[in-house]
Amino acid sequence: MYLRAAHADLHLPTLYKFILNNPLGILTTSLPSSNFHTIQTSHIPWVLDIPDSDTNSNPDSDVSTPPKARLRGHLARVNPQAKALIETATQTYSSTLQQEVMILFNGPTHHYITPKFYIETKPATGKVVPTWNYSAVQVYGKATIHFDTSSSTTGEFLTSQINDLSRQSEEKVFGYDGKEGRSKAWSVDDAPSSYVSFLKKAIIGIEIEVESMEGKFKMSQELKDGDREGVVKGFEALGTDEGDEIARTVKDRGLKKEGVKV
Repeated sequence: MYLRAAHADLHLPTLYKFILNNPLGILTTSLPSSNFHTIQTSHIPWVLDIPDSDTNSNPDSDVSTPPKARLRGHLARVNPQAKALIETATQTYSSTLQQEVMILFNGPTHHYITPKFYIETKPATGKVVPTWNYSAVQVYGKATIHFDTSSSTTGEFLTSQINDLSRQSEEKVFGYDGKEGRSKAWSVDDAPSSYVSFLKKAIIGIEIEVESMEGKFKMSQELKDGDREGVVKGFEALGTDEGDEIARTVKDRGLKKEGVKV
């Protein structure tokens, strides 16, 4: 991912928070095979495990200190990417792949930016062109594949992963935490155990040991103050939730560029 200095964010707590708020990541693999496409992708909701050492003892660390976080997910066995992962693991006699994998997490809002918003530069010189604002976090790591249905390790991983993912999604996405009159979260235990066991046989687990991560928040930080203010006002004038969110993010990222804590 191209990282212009003005748009780069390597602050681990910020990147962790981004993933927790946007857990649907795109897994990309490049696995040589005569049976499947070399390059494949899948959208997967992930569970992020952050070691205490990353969050407590060194909260201001960045990617110069290799993170030790983990991402846990699962794929359907019928997914061609899952088949390629199993094939590679079987051929190399190792459940941990030698090839690097990548996961891309995209922010919830992105938008076309019209040059008409550049109220400082456009009337002065006309030297303005359109662009697109967006945010993303890119993760690289080594993948361990849990696919052996006869292995207790596979069963334990899948049980833990689907329970944690369900709880994360129920509580964080819908707010079903059973507190202050809110509904109680749906639990995997609410489904018949035989049904859950049947479905578990149709999926494989994937565990990523994170080796590096980088964030890109392209939110008009590189613009002159007047142009950035024009972007903010332009999106606020749209009167939409998406426009308000873009305007807020452009404001926050502009302040951060100036060294203001937001």
